Amino acid sequence: MKIVAVNLLPLRGATPDGGWDEKLLDDDHNLSTLVEVVTDEGVTGVGSVFTSAKLIEGSIEVFRPFLIGASALDPVATCESLHQHTFWQGRGGSITHAISGIDIALWDILGKVTGQPISRLLGGRYRETIKPYGSLLMAEPKLMRERLEAALQRGFKAFKIGWGPFGRVDAKTDEAIIQAARDAVGDDIELMVDAGGSDGFWPHGYKWALRTAQMLADYDITWFEEPLRPDHIDGFVKLTEHSPIPIASCEVLTRRQAFLPWIERQAVDYIQPDVTKVGGISEEHRIGQYADDHSILLVPHGWNTAVGLAADLQLVAAAGNARWVEYITPAPYIEDLLATPVQFNEQGLIKIPDGPGLGMEWNYDGIARFTGGRTLTPSAI
Repeated sequence: MKIVAVNLLPLRGATPDGGWDEKLLDDDHNLSTLVEVVTDEGVTGVGSVFTSAKLIEGSIEVFRPFLIGASALDPVATCESLHQHTFWQGRGGSITHAISGIDIALWDILGKVTGQPISRLLGGRYRETIKPYGSLLMAEPKLMRERLEAALQRGFKAFKIGWGPFGRVDAKTDEAIIQAARDAVGDDIELMVDAGGSDGFWPHGYKWALRTAQMLADYDITWFEEPLRPDHIDGFVKLTEHSPIPIASCEVLTRRQAFLPWIERQAVDYIQPDVTKVGGISEEHRIGQYADDHSILLVPHGWNTAVGLAADLQLVAAAGNARWVEYITPAPYIEDLLATPVQFNEQGLIKIPDGPGLGMEWNYDGIARFTGGRTLTPSAI
């Protein structure tokens, strides 16, 4: 079975707020792109990339000679060939992002052909359910409380709040937001904090991060994410050693090789590769296994789409060192792209799909709504 085409479906109109300038969200730009791989036998697979379609299109043109005609049933080998042949043209950047979407789609195809969920093809499932944490942007205390109360009604039993004014006004404001959040969810709900240190011109260093971690410990915060700039590995090593609560980071890194020093130096307690950027399922699974060997938990970064969430669910099923999965809420690129809504049980857990490939069914009308009328090609399986 060979690859004959790759189709891009840029998502526009409902990009979640985040650390990006509005200039990146006009009619000519987008931040999330679905990637469809089509085979010569009519089987198709879908992936997702947290990157502009223009960059993905250009990247695919670079490695098209190594992609079209390649095996659609060997995701690791096919994508490693793409990595190996593009060292000089975007390694670790847009090229790697593009390979991420293709890799996810190829695993989806392999699962459909074999009739197995991706997690079982990765070596087996450690769990059938997982706890999603509702991921929300921070706001001033009153609005923060309202957002969390609404999310509780949607079934979440864990939350991560981040960015917004946190670390950008003063320490008093930071603590007021955390106090409001803890009051809103109560003592039995897991609460995580994301400073958003990958924001442009992040101003804080080690001493701020340590002081803030000590404050967060008073509110039983589960982990403190991105308190430093994303490349400041020495600061993370020191902070992880001295912080009273676990430290998490690495969502902006790409390629498994970039994660090696972070794992080997114990720079984080929880490592957060993004499957839509890091090189796809093939790369993230290897990162997770290596992290497990060093007693570091895998917490996939998932500020993206329903396809990204589906890939993350397969990854955490196949990871012995996973406890949570990220879930933006509310998020049209998740809810509106799914044919069947995700269901929470009384414990706030969701079932990991066990159908072939990614295991989820897509809402073709929802996809068309955010892609200017485009939709996925029906698959032969």
